[in-house]
Amino acid sequence: MHLPTLLLALTTLTTATPLPFPFNFKAFKHADDATTITQAQMETIAPKSTSCDNPPAKDECATGKQAAKFTSQSFDTYKVTNKAEQAAIISLMAFESDDFRYNKNHFPGVAGQGTRNMQSPAYNKKYASSIPALKDQLASVSNDPADLLDLLRNDGAYDFGSGAWFLTTQCSKDVRTALAKGDETGWSRYISDCVGTSVTDERKEYWERAVKALGV
Repeated sequence: MHLPTLLLALTTLTTATPLPFPFNFKAFKHADDATTITQAQMETIAPKSTSCDNPPAKDECATGKQAAKFTSQSFDTYKVTNKAEQAAIISLMAFESDDFRYNKNHFPGVAGQGTRNMQSPAYNKKYASSIPALKDQLASVSNDPADLLDLLRNDGAYDFGSGAWFLTTQCSKDVRTALAKGDETGWSRYISDCVGTSVTDERKEYWERAVKALGV
């Protein structure tokens, strides 16, 4: 390179807008690192979530767009980064809530059962107790499972956060290790050994859609 050309190149580099120093690469990457579950992915997993027109239960239905937003937030809050774990959680919530159309149990059974993964009142109490922002409100509802559930389900972040909370706090390390592999055996262990219920064809169909949608 001739000297005049070299000087011109150096001048161009030094007159460009400099990066702040020291440059915080972690902060710069934060937006890209955040979990983003898309509306399209949610609607693939839960086909009935495309609309909440004429919902079967008043004030309970959430669209795929809403579910995507709050579920993404929950994965960031509870640091669920493995796609196989994400697929398992979403498929569980979608199945239990009938494609996000319910967030409490309407069938005869345990009063206070709900949130998107239909947790029992005992788990709802543990979950609510783990949320610092609810500390001042817990005393007045802790002895009433239905009121406690309302405290959780009426806030989208808490309502959709229960699935990620449950996996990260109630499932054993062995179950999570198996689940993270992304195969059916690991998912079956999550359903039977942690969630505590039976694997069914319908549950499996939700899981298979979630695995495909998330690219596990």
